[in-house]
Amino acid sequence: MDRETEFFIYLIERYGAAKGQTGGQVLERLDAAGLTGFVFSMYGLYHAERLENAFDDLDELFAHGPPPEH
Repeated sequence: MDRETEFFIYLIERYGAAKGQTGGQVLERLDAAGLTGFVFSMYGLYHAERLENAFDDLDELFAHGPPPEH
């Protein structure tokens, strides 16, 4: 498994735990919102910052979707 995939799994599991959800539930939400590929592509940013920053971004993405340029 590559680093990006490992981190993506770690991110959704940790985000889920912080929100009282499972990683599977978070993945279902990402899929339903069409955000899975976008979040996966953010590895370069998310793995280099505080995990809470990525959580804030996920909250924002779930509320508003990805930025228009993506």
